[in-house]
Amino acid sequence: MELLSGYEARPLSIGDAAAVADAYIRNREHLAPWEPTRRPEFFTEATQRGDAEAKVAAAAAGQQDPWLIWHDGEVVARVNLTNVARGPFQNASLGYWVDHRHTGRGLATAAVMFAVARATDLGLHRLEAGTLAHNEPSQVVLRRCGFIEYGRAPQYLLIAGAWQDHVMFQRILHNRTDP
Repeated sequence: MELLSGYEARPLSIGDAAAVADAYIRNREHLAPWEPTRRPEFFTEATQRGDAEAKVAAAAAGQQDPWLIWHDGEVVARVNLTNVARGPFQNASLGYWVDHRHTGRGLATAAVMFAVARATDLGLHRLEAGTLAHNEPSQVVLRRCGFIEYGRAPQYLLIAGAWQDHVMFQRILHNRTDP
């Protein structure tokens, strides 16, 4: 599915492991401040294959919805719905990143709007996302995509080697009362 001219979203497959590893290698420094500390083996095709196998299995079980965004044969972004909860919650968590060479083009906004559409298609009621408290560009993207801030989570996640505060956002996808 084309998100922007020249950018295509495709579901993650096990065969994407080498391309994902290449994307993480290219973006190692760019992503380091925003992600957990990564061990060297994280950047290998073997580790990414194992991760893809787990994510594809979880997707088949309805627990997540992982996507890659491609441009000129390279993975240049990821967007994932994780922690899919059914029953009375009908919620998922949103995560995304964009290759350092492709920021400032509207790709993050397109990826988030794609995730909103996917969550809606999956029948979810709510989508949530957390950003580091100082990650203003990501907060701008979420607000642009209809998310509202609903709180702060002190020392929420271990990112870049430190427990860091996050700003929490949500988007209600519909106001229906039927299941």
